Amino acid sequence: MTLRRFDFAVTCACAALLGYFAWHAFKGPRGFDNRDRLQAEVAELSAKADKSHADRNNFEAKVALLRPDSIDPDLLDEMARQELNLTAPGDVVVMHPTTQSK
Repeated sequence: MTLRRFDFAVTCACAALLGYFAWHAFKGPRGFDNRDRLQAEVAELSAKADKSHADRNNFEAKVALLRPDSIDPDLLDEMARQELNLTAPGDVVVMHPTTQSK
């Protein structure tokens, strides 16, 4: 008689554990219901990572142009004019309304 009670208790415990894991498989934070949300988040983060890699490559290319052994004269001229706020005598300056100071 006690063996039947023990078997029944083990069966109930196993069924409860199975129910617990089944509920989490469907309704939990990493369950089937949230799969689409997680896939969208993965796609968004992958796009951010790709953009970051592209930005890094652009910055590395600019830095390579500023190295002393391979400096680009046009880039140097552009940066010097921008920092010093100067123009060459033959340059035409176009002021946009959004950039004019009040």
